[in-house]
Amino acid sequence: MTEQARLNQPARAVVALAEVLLAAVAVWGAFQLWPHGVHTVVVTLTDGTVLTSTRWIGSWMSGAIGLGVVAGILLADAVRQILLALRVKRRRKSREGSGDEDDFGYFAGHLNQA
Repeated sequence: MTEQARLNQPARAVVALAEVLLAAVAVWGAFQLWPHGVHTVVVTLTDGTVLTSTRWIGSWMSGAIGLGVVAGILLADAVRQILLALRVKRRRKSREGSGDEDDFGYFAGHLNQA
């Protein structure tokens, strides 16, 4: 007989903490990369006209956006890990033929339109 895997594992809180720290590092990295992707170019013409333009460098900006996405995924998984570390949904043991809502017989009647 094999033992079922436990969902309630308090060690998952350590994993969640590590993921939150990695997300913080990813956000910090994104803020470091973003300024490298924006360059302002100022050109003065011979008649004294000043032309200002902004140059956007996609590789730096996509790196910053990518780190932001990674941070979001890490935070979402950290929330999941914390929920799994703290609680487990308890199921009631259903008796056969009791008509309990947890019983598949209840759903089979609705699914088969009986």
